[in-house]
Amino acid sequence: MHPVISPDGLARLLAGPAPPAVLDVRWTLGGPAGRDEYDSGHLPGAEFLDVDTDLAGAAGAGGRHPLPDPTALQHTLRAAGVRSDRPVVAYDSADGSVAARAWWLLRWAGHREVAVLDGGYRAWTAHGLPVSIRPAAPEPGTITVRPGVMPVLDTGQAAALARDGVLLDARAAARYRGEVEPVDPKAGHVPGARSAPFTALTDAEGRWLPPRRVRELAAGWGIAGRPVGAYCGSGVTACALVLALEHAGVSDPDHPVALYPGSWSQWCADSSRPVATGPHPG
Repeated sequence: MHPVISPDGLARLLAGPAPPAVLDVRWTLGGPAGRDEYDSGHLPGAEFLDVDTDLAGAAGAGGRHPLPDPTALQHTLRAAGVRSDRPVVAYDSADGSVAARAWWLLRWAGHREVAVLDGGYRAWTAHGLPVSIRPAAPEPGTITVRPGVMPVLDTGQAAALARDGVLLDARAAARYRGEVEPVDPKAGHVPGARSAPFTALTDAEGRWLPPRRVRELAAGWGIAGRPVGAYCGSGVTACALVLALEHAGVSDPDHPVALYPGSWSQWCADSSRPVATGPHPG
């Protein structure tokens, strides 16, 4: 299954004999609450999952959105109707950066048939496709979570990759440069990391760029022939880089880009770790 699916493509799957599970993961740093958006209208049959509580563990030493406990994740996914023998499609408000976290987690958990909705809820409604305000009532799923399929980095591995390979920083360029920091206690970036804002991966309507354009971006990031990892503020939007590079053929499903789940929220919490600022990796 390709990691990106169009609204019409998803509508066809939903009308078929083995429809996918659909996950609504709308979430915005600082609000509004994704659950409120879901209650106001969602794809028919979609189940809401919360980024803070369902797609992450409790905030702490592992960062603001550490990986969830596998047993808890399996319970959550089964309650949402996720089956091991059917695809899963996740969507957010528009640009796929949050849905990519659900895509990544499912892939990490061992499910290969996962996609994000291109353009998210905005594109679905723009195509005139149906929405519902009725809560979903899925049959219990059958997925067995087998963590570890997608590679992850700890802080030491992230530091080494920034030095010896390529570590991409998916945050806004101003946060990378250390000019602003709206959430975490320190501003700046992991020394050696390269700025690769996730917002560059989609167009003004929140649709993923064509693979050719992503390959051009990747060339500018200098990742050819080198091991690559990605991080962001807390391990959510960096998943969009992992997805986009696979969708563009820069990486392949058997050798995906590694994710640093703790990301900047974990890195900067330790005062002994170095911090770089400015437009260059440092």
